[in-house]
Amino acid sequence: MSLPKKYQPTESELEILQVLWEQGQATVREVHEALNEKRETELGYTTTLKQMQRMYEDKKVLGRRGSGRSHRYYAAIQEDDIQQQLFDRLLDTAFKGSAMDMVMHALGHEQVSETELDELQQWLDTKKKEGKS
Repeated sequence: MSLPKKYQPTESELEILQVLWEQGQATVREVHEALNEKRETELGYTTTLKQMQRMYEDKKVLGRRGSGRSHRYYAAIQEDDIQQQLFDRLLDTAFKGSAMDMVMHALGHEQVSETELDELQQWLDTKKKEGKS
């Protein structure tokens, strides 16, 4: 399914989506428990329930199977689509559209391992070869 027009996930929506992308589908209780495993402060069950209902009914970013009290929810949007949208937004707003500035910032502020640098070099070499073709 394509992204709903101008869908901008909140941090809590993104957490729910990450659980569902990882698990495939889950009940509200299962999502709630997974979220609380990762949080310092416990989230109330009804908060998770309401959030997921809004994501299903209003925002159309979750799908649902089952009936009665045994609904299983799943992400109706692809993880790659959200990642691309968030990346594009960050690139445009924080780095004025410069991918080079973003990469330089990331590499300059984080500890980068030799393995990661080797992988980056291999990726750059591949891109150079593709450009010459």
